[in-house]
Amino acid sequence: MKNFKFNSKLKTPQRGLLLTALLVAQFGIAQNKPDADFKGVIGKTLADSKEYWPEPVKAPTGAPNVVWILLDDVGFGASSAFGGLIETPTFDALANNGLRYTNFHTTAICAPTRAALLTGRNSGRVHVSGFSHTILSAGFPGWDGRIPSDKGTIAEILRDNGYNTFAVGKYGVTPDEDATDAGPFDRWPTGKGFDHFYGFLGSQTDQYNPDLVEDQAHIKPDGRHLNELITDKAISYIQRQQKSAPGKPFFLYYAPGAAHAPHQVEASWSDAYKGKFDEGWDVYREKVLASQKKLGVIPANAVLPERNPIITEWKKLTPDQKKVYARFMEVYAGYLTYTDHEIGRVVNYLKESNQLDNTLIFVAIGDNGASKEGTTQGTISQNIFAQGTSDEKNLESNLANIGEIGTAKGLNTNYPLGWAQATNSPFKNWKQDAQSEGGTRNPLIIFYPKGIKEKGGIRNQYSHVTDILPTTLEIAGIKAPENIKGIKQDIIQGSSLYTSLNNAKAESLHKIQYYYIFGNRAIYKDGWKAGAAHPDPFTLLKAAGKNQAPTPSNFDNDVWELYNLNEDFNERNNLAAKYPEKLAELKKLFDEQAKENNVYPLIDWQDVLARRIHNPSGDKNQNLQELIKQATKGAGNSH
Repeated sequence: MKNFKFNSKLKTPQRGLLLTALLVAQFGIAQNKPDADFKGVIGKTLADSKEYWPEPVKAPTGAPNVVWILLDDVGFGASSAFGGLIETPTFDALANNGLRYTNFHTTAICAPTRAALLTGRNSGRVHVSGFSHTILSAGFPGWDGRIPSDKGTIAEILRDNGYNTFAVGKYGVTPDEDATDAGPFDRWPTGKGFDHFYGFLGSQTDQYNPDLVEDQAHIKPDGRHLNELITDKAISYIQRQQKSAPGKPFFLYYAPGAAHAPHQVEASWSDAYKGKFDEGWDVYREKVLASQKKLGVIPANAVLPERNPIITEWKKLTPDQKKVYARFMEVYAGYLTYTDHEIGRVVNYLKESNQLDNTLIFVAIGDNGASKEGTTQGTISQNIFAQGTSDEKNLESNLANIGEIGTAKGLNTNYPLGWAQATNSPFKNWKQDAQSEGGTRNPLIIFYPKGIKEKGGIRNQYSHVTDILPTTLEIAGIKAPENIKGIKQDIIQGSSLYTSLNNAKAESLHKIQYYYIFGNRAIYKDGWKAGAAHPDPFTLLKAAGKNQAPTPSNFDNDVWELYNLNEDFNERNNLAAKYPEKLAELKKLFDEQAKENNVYPLIDWQDVLARRIHNPSGDKNQNLQELIKQATKGAGNSH
């Protein structure tokens, strides 16, 4: 080619085409070098050649449809399916015809739970120890909020094995920086294996005016409740798929914003609970305890933990306090019952279309324990980090605006802490408390008519949100892939629950599990658990409201506790002083697990509120409220 002269008069695209053609002619690029997977014959002529067409990918024969349902901010003692006083007839029916798992655990907060669920790996290992939001992520492997490609999702695995894959509702693990209509889209749901997505990318959204996305674009909502919108879309996805490919299995990930704040629901749902919580949160706890014992989801000798000292005994409240607090709970209950109703529409559609018997359904009733983010007084429109006023002023404001609770005007409606503890019965503490069963233990229902013989059975095996993915794969007859799109995959850390489906006495296969959420931390091994509480973010609200940096974190001051969950399932008897060697053993194990799963460096809420992370400019005066608003609403709202 040394005598070749490039024609400088040609326009750039023409130059490129000409050069490519010459290179192909000179070197025979791709002519006789077929793809490695090509199994035909390539001769000089068609007569000398043999075509090859790979077989279309098909799911294993008889593979079930799969539906994962993940609720948001629902405690163990809320749903009637697990003894709560809030009516959830759809969950009741699924549990009565399936299995109740009483010892199932989440991570204690939403984004880490979702990342662990979707990948079958610990949240730190997939880079989501915190969130994908700018203010809640940090430039370290366990904290950047960006799930790596070598940690493939359930949607990627199932799609590569002949499934169609759909997601509706809350996603929660797309970085804020990517969540605009300009992308990039590789960390949107459609970039993580879902054929279609309809919902919101952030952590929280207005239920009547959501930050709504379809596939790879923000769209304008039509004013209907988000629950109705995502249910309509889920059914339409399945209908369209079955019309085009009857019998082809599908995977539906249904994750409503409910029952996360804002608690918003039509009055007809909340008014159905008028007066039903007037007896208060103390009576609620006692009633739920009795109901849970009757159902068999807790030990017959279970005793409630003491009321949290920051919660006032109901009978000591003023009439005004009782009035507004009861209304908060009526709205929350209506919100949860309405959510159950919408999920029931999906289940009924599957039944009416003769698909339910071969559908595997997982229902995780909550991605963490009941939310403490409503503070002691409850919130309607005020942001929890921006109240900055006394309890008396907050009560006065809530009473004056009681009619807005649950409406479109209540943009941050959340119930008071007393109801969070009540709906977490029989456990202590709540969401974010990774050291406590109250933060991490949620009800799980598995429904699969084709594969579960016992109807209404109870299962007490220790399990974790990472276990749902390997359980799904084993039931579907699919092996975890070694590669996805040519990228070698990391190990799946969850343990399958398959052996427990038809054997109530099956061994618990999930032996070790760490927990970490912004300072609160724990380690579980074979029934023993050690945990340490860290200063609560709600003690830092005054500093946050004034945009001042809290004092430096000190993890060495945290006090570790020790519990034998085999004998003390709701952590009433601290054994740290009695068994110091066991405590030391578990603390060492936590350190090992933290290193293995990218938990270090330890980051807490003080680091967040002081803007010590993801703040390259070092601007301590950066508008904290705007960053919080971005994190709770979602970026890129174009409507």
